[in-house]
Amino acid sequence: MPVFARIIDRHVEPQFTHAMDDDITLTDEDEGKDVKNASGENIGKIVEVEHGTAHIDPDPGITDDILSTLGWGDSDEDTYELDSDQVESVTDDEVHLER
Repeated sequence: MPVFARIIDRHVEPQFTHAMDDDITLTDEDEGKDVKNASGENIGKIVEVEHGTAHIDPDPGITDDILSTLGWGDSDEDTYELDSDQVESVTDDEVHLER
């Protein structure tokens, strides 16, 4: 069997909690997830979700990671808002944007 065939056979699809759904609602369960743009680049981490709007820290430190994972994240002047209508899909540990 060619090497590339073995690699393809081992590819694991991510588990989507929401996928390409017009009704995606971000919740506090999404805090701590990485945010990826349409190119797959990591653009930040969700540090807090309020009323369906996520607050993204584009450069989280280890303290921010721990706090958001524990649900103790806080939005501030260094975060950006992300509305659910910009989200393409949500997996167990990542949020993927349309653009």
